[in-house]
Amino acid sequence: MTLTQKAQILKTLFLQKYADAKSELHYTNIYELLIAVMLSAQCTDKRVNIVTPALFAKYPNALALSKADINDVKNLIKSVSFFNNKAKNLIEMAKAVVQKFGGEIPTNQKDLMSLKGVGQKSANVVLGEFLKQNYMAVDTHVFRVSHRLGLSDSKSALQTESDLEGLFKSDLNALHQAFVLFGRYECKAVNPQCVTCFVKEYCVDSKNFKPK
Repeated sequence: MTLTQKAQILKTLFLQKYADAKSELHYTNIYELLIAVMLSAQCTDKRVNIVTPALFAKYPNALALSKADINDVKNLIKSVSFFNNKAKNLIEMAKAVVQKFGGEIPTNQKDLMSLKGVGQKSANVVLGEFLKQNYMAVDTHVFRVSHRLGLSDSKSALQTESDLEGLFKSDLNALHQAFVLFGRYECKAVNPQCVTCFVKEYCVDSKNFKPK
C-alpha cells in the first residue's frame, strides 16, 4: 500500500467517524472565534471557554476592543496561559481590524496573518471552522496523530501541514477537526487508547511526537 492509498483510506475513516466535527471553542461570530483561537494557543479550549463570555460581553466587537484598557483585558483573561502577551495582541489585532478592514475581521489568509498574534495555524483554523475553507491547521494533536499514523515525518508544524495538504487535498478543514478530537480524547499524548483505536492497524508508532 502506498502512502497516498493509506491517506485516502484514513481520510474516509476519519470523515465517517467524525462527521460534522466542530471546534469545541464557544463563539457566535468570526470576531469571537478569532479571539478564542488566539487565546487557545498553548491553552485548553475548556479554559478559554471559561474566560471568553465576560470578555465578549464587555468588548462585543473590534471597535470596542481596540479602545480597551490593557489591564482590564489582562484581568479578564488572567487564567489563560501567557495572558500578558495575549492581551496586548488582542488589542493590537482589534486596532488593525478597525484601521485597515473597517472593523470587520478579514476572511482571507493573507489579511488574517497580517494581524498581531495571528499566525498561519490560527488563520487556517478560523477560515476552516467559520467559512469551511479548505485549510489544514496543525496543532499539537494533529501533529501527534499524523506522525503516529505515518502520514508525515516532518519536524515542524508548518511542514507537516504541507504534507497533509498534499496527501488529502480536499476536506482539509473537516480532517483538521477530526484529528483534533481524535488526538484530544483517544490518541492522547499520554496513555493513548490503542486497544480500542479505530485506526490502530495503520499506526506506525505510539510514542508521543512534538513539533520543533
